[in-house]
Amino acid sequence: MTADEINRAMADISAETDPTVKHFKLASLVSAVFRERGIELVVVGGSAIEFYTEGAYTSGDVDLCVESSSTAPTVRLRQEIMGQLQAKGGPRSWQVGGLFVDVLATFENVARTPIRRLDGPSGQVRIAPLEELIVERVLISKYPGDYPPALECAKKLLAAALLNEVETDWEEVQRLAKNNAYQNWDAVKKLVHEEAQALRVRSPYHSAE
Repeated sequence: MTADEINRAMADISAETDPTVKHFKLASLVSAVFRERGIELVVVGGSAIEFYTEGAYTSGDVDLCVESSSTAPTVRLRQEIMGQLQAKGGPRSWQVGGLFVDVLATFENVARTPIRRLDGPSGQVRIAPLEELIVERVLISKYPGDYPPALECAKKLLAAALLNEVETDWEEVQRLAKNNAYQNWDAVKKLVHEEAQALRVRSPYHSAE
């Protein structure tokens, strides 16, 4: 991207009043400048939840991980790339136009479902699979102890999934929950049933043992 294109994108982000749209536009811009240097990023954590729920949950920053890279994402390179956006801070967390962006370690993913891809104003935004986010948040909400914020995130993700607002592979959710990485199938199934009942829709695990 040219300096003029980046400046226009930054001006558009600054003018945006919807927090979720603002975060999405910034994720698109950050992904674009990293992609130009051979580094592919993926939106993770609270930011991914925010985009899947269309703002029902709002993250305080934009969280990304490195999915793949044709060149080593050294501290120097990350600082150089973020410098194009006149970012402050680093080497993993920056302030950009009044917002915070975190570019973290290599993306960890057990899901077989593909990374979601959405078109953004500056280029494609890649988002961690919904199925793993559901299982992950249920685990965090219960282990090693009760953690209500994670439970609320899980419920918001399940609402979007159960109401068919986002395509969901329920067999993959079950596989992940039974995987050694999570081992929380009973908790996942229970919460899915509860949320389906609350929303008055059929649970995808209605006949599951």
